[in-house]
Amino acid sequence: MLLIKKRKSPLKFDVMKTIKLLITISLMVIMAIQAQAQKISGKVTNSTDGSPIAGAKISLKGTSKAVYSGPNGNYALDIDTGHRTLVFSFTGFQSKEVKVAGRRIVNVQLTPEAKLSEELIICDSDVVMEAEVSEQKPLSGRTLFNRKKGVPVSAQYYVGREQTYVQHNTEGYAPIEENGFRKVSMNPLSTFSVDVDGASYSNIRRFISNGSLPPKDAVRVEEMINYFSYDYPQPRGEVPFGIYTELASCPWNEEHLLMHVGLQGKKIATENLPPSNIVFLIDVSGSMSSANKLPLLKSSFNLLSEQLRKEDRIAIVVYAGSSGLVLPPTSGNNKQKIKDALNNLHAGGSTAGGEGLKLAYKLAEENFIEEGNNRIILATDGDFNVGPSSNGEMQRLIEKEREKGIAISVLGFGMGNYKDDKMEIIANKGNGNYSYIDNLMEAKKVLVNEFGGTLFTIAKDVKFQLEFNPAKVESYRLIGYENRLLNEEDFDDDKKDAGEIGAGHTVTALYEIVPAKRYTSAGVLKYQSASLNEKAKKSNELLTMKLRYKEPDGYKSKLIEQVVEDTPESIRKTSDNFRFSAAVASFGMLLRNSEFKGSCTYEFAVELAESAKGQDTEGYRGEMIRLVKSAGLLSNTSAQR
Repeated sequence: MLLIKKRKSPLKFDVMKTIKLLITISLMVIMAIQAQAQKISGKVTNSTDGSPIAGAKISLKGTSKAVYSGPNGNYALDIDTGHRTLVFSFTGFQSKEVKVAGRRIVNVQLTPEAKLSEELIICDSDVVMEAEVSEQKPLSGRTLFNRKKGVPVSAQYYVGREQTYVQHNTEGYAPIEENGFRKVSMNPLSTFSVDVDGASYSNIRRFISNGSLPPKDAVRVEEMINYFSYDYPQPRGEVPFGIYTELASCPWNEEHLLMHVGLQGKKIATENLPPSNIVFLIDVSGSMSSANKLPLLKSSFNLLSEQLRKEDRIAIVVYAGSSGLVLPPTSGNNKQKIKDALNNLHAGGSTAGGEGLKLAYKLAEENFIEEGNNRIILATDGDFNVGPSSNGEMQRLIEKEREKGIAISVLGFGMGNYKDDKMEIIANKGNGNYSYIDNLMEAKKVLVNEFGGTLFTIAKDVKFQLEFNPAKVESYRLIGYENRLLNEEDFDDDKKDAGEIGAGHTVTALYEIVPAKRYTSAGVLKYQSASLNEKAKKSNELLTMKLRYKEPDGYKSKLIEQVVEDTPESIRKTSDNFRFSAAVASFGMLLRNSEFKGSCTYEFAVELAESAKGQDTEGYRGEMIRLVKSAGLLSNTSAQR
């Protein structure tokens, strides 16, 4: 019998061999790519004082790849063998190119565009006459310095062929009358609306970074405290937020107590957020032409556009001499169309703010999403000067429209003619929040890191009422919240407007408390006297805290009640939350030169903040510590003059 040996198929052999070869080649290519890729990291600082520069752009030359430095000036970027040059740039500084072949860490110092001596015009008043200005030196970007006052004057210089003139500082801030101590025998109830805005802090940072202390009325201590997030427990059950309290000796007055109250809004994953109907209302008037206004605004909204989803709709309305529609409602997945509309905007003309608001509200109402997020985001320096510009008229327009379920949030930009008072009214009355954008990192914080809290409300008309036990408390002082105080009867009135809390937001309030040594009746009263009931005398309760809130689409408030016991800790045993918020409050009182600052000093505020810095992954707390140090130096310099 003839045996035939079976031979392997040549075709099958060739296929297997080819597959093995392809796998080998692929592995070699991947290894080669990995060998070529290189991560560069480092820090960007100011060459004049070594301070970190937040928001500096680091781009890979010859590509579209770019990153921005964080609050500590740190950055990290992947490069490849074909592109080995980084370009570092930041507004007001000279750009720098650095070849990084073979390097892993690249620290760069950027130099200001002009030397200080070339930027200053020394005079004895806030007004510069043409004769005082040297015609031989360029005027762009120079600073007016008042020799008598010893401080720089915020002013912007314009150069024409025939004349030079100064645009003077016309910034507007609502006056603040600081809260004083209130006797419990006369005022047992303290009632106020929550506030999650952080505009005051970033505006203060702008002043200090530019070498001057802020105006007293620009300092709203509660907004400084609430700029920072705190490590509060997440809420449980159906309630949209949790309440956290802590009591300890007061850091700036050992005879007093300090109570820390915190709210933690429920965090919601981005994919679970309701769809958005957003109208960007953008000021493109002539006052918005400088680099820290419209150019920064466009970059900020480009960041926000990256967070949008397919179900979100975006429209753009602009206003200057007149208002107009630049982009009709567009799906959030059409990002390039949104960016093109933003990047083609240019500044010019006067400011028809009122007409722009009306058009934005009309557009938002026409595209209203039931059970969605319907919101206008107004971006401006607040300089409304054409049309319905009075604060009262603006307020009535916004109050009318908010009843339709359309909120308005405000992003402030720029300096010199900044109208903080108008911006705050719009956000407060429009059921929105208010932020000041002084650099691109702040835009990232507000529009990217805090995307849910900035845009999505989880509770509205949120208000507190604290009843103090006169057997335990002689008097108390709410630190900040001066423009958020309510009458005691407003707490139970569901028609009374109050503050909103967004997804993931934290809200913090501090009370300075004078303990009762012994209770005496209010003998100064002619027609009544006060006396303690037995429950108050025997109880260890310091106070009872009540909180009311409404669902985002609700009209009837819900009540939460919580008792705080008189069990204070020493300051050393308190949480980072407690000590850092106290440090920020100290900083605010120093900037305001508050009569209640007690033993506060800038050095004390730094020490307290450093003890509570924690992980600080984003660098915001470290940045605050540097600001306190800078403010201390500025304060010492002013005192010496």
